[in-house]
Amino acid sequence: MVIHTQSVRETVQLGRRIGGLLRPGQTVALVGELGSGKTHLIKGLAAGIGVKRAGRIASPSFTLIHEYQGRIPFYHVDLYRLVAEEEAAGLGLEEYLGGAGATAIEWADRIPSLLPKELLWIRFRFLDRHRRSIHLQGKGSRYEEMVDLLDTPLTKN
Repeated sequence: MVIHTQSVRETVQLGRRIGGLLRPGQTVALVGELGSGKTHLIKGLAAGIGVKRAGRIASPSFTLIHEYQGRIPFYHVDLYRLVAEEEAAGLGLEEYLGGAGATAIEWADRIPSLLPKELLWIRFRFLDRHRRSIHLQGKGSRYEEMVDLLDTPLTKN
């Protein structure tokens, strides 16, 4: 499914819808250029999970993983600073993936062999200064069902 967002607000709104569907042990992999909207979607995911002050979430600068409490734990991983997949081996990602909370990974394409086989893959593309094309792909039946449940007023293609 491809969704076009017209603003940051719509990107956050989409994230909120997805976050409302996330369950313990689920993983969301986000990829796209710098500034394409990944962190805004993360803010929406966190809000949908019930994280207080989710709008204040920022990409982790030096700590690559931030933990938040909502109706379930929410783990925000940002791998922007990684150069090679081997650098992620010592992060303890396996403790987060498939655990008690939902995990969202920015720059997930930097760790292809460490990602679970089943996840929600979200790819961002710039359309112009404000508009984004967001491609949602469920890998595995739980995630395919999640994409099917996203009945959103945003423009679908």
